[in-house]
Amino acid sequence: MTLDDKFNKLKENLKAMDQVIIAFSGGVDSAFLLKAASLSGLSRLLAVTGISESLPQEELLFAREFAASLNVKHRTITTEELKNMNYANNPPDRCYYCKKDLFSRLRNMAAEENFLFILDGTNADDAHDWRPGRRAAAEERVKSPLLDAGFSKNEIRELSRHLGLSTWNKPATPCLSSRFPYGQKITAEALERVHTAENFIRDFGIKELRVRDHLETARIEVAPEDLKIMITDTVRGEIVTFLKSLGYKNITLDLQGFRSGSGNEVLMSYDNHRVTETQRKK
Repeated sequence: MTLDDKFNKLKENLKAMDQVIIAFSGGVDSAFLLKAASLSGLSRLLAVTGISESLPQEELLFAREFAASLNVKHRTITTEELKNMNYANNPPDRCYYCKKDLFSRLRNMAAEENFLFILDGTNADDAHDWRPGRRAAAEERVKSPLLDAGFSKNEIRELSRHLGLSTWNKPATPCLSSRFPYGQKITAEALERVHTAENFIRDFGIKELRVRDHLETARIEVAPEDLKIMITDTVRGEIVTFLKSLGYKNITLDLQGFRSGSGNEVLMSYDNHRVTETQRKK
């Protein structure tokens, strides 16, 4: 099956759903799904973005503008995951509580307004990563058409480029809570500090980065090709001064460079160790 055939099949599947709500973050995957849905001849289509302290304001603005560019109705709902200590205490399954809050609200909306399906932008590559939010999706009967159709991230980007979507090369934009190691409490103030730090560094021409918050230490990840920018005397000095003004005492640059999901490395290492120990016992 060609990529075009795959895309046409996706549109057929979406059309059969007829009346859908799409959980729309404005990222690469949900933007592609929203575009596909807008081309599918659905009788009712609504994009909904959850607003909380973990969503950067610029991402919300982008989501609104993108939906408007497709002439798709867009709505926002306020989620309150920080009020849930199961989320705020930042356990390894933190994302479950976030998605549970969002999807349960969408489920109520669908019931009240007679939408038939709730969809999210999970893709086939996500099945190989740590995604506790998938359990919440199953509990709230959220469908994942891109996953079901076997779309990889690269395929989504390729088709997005072909469709003229501005998101085709958009960097991954996970929620700000992903910047904190598991077990470190998440607060609205800490989220704002990370967001402010990243925006400051981004102004130096760094497109893809993370500021990992370790309380008094900021661990900065940038793409390997951008390391040379970070270590110039002027840039380095300005970043150190600014991040210290935010309350960080130690400013570090991760020599491994940017890698999406690096916060899961310890968790995955633990899981691999546990599997190895189990095999030894056998």
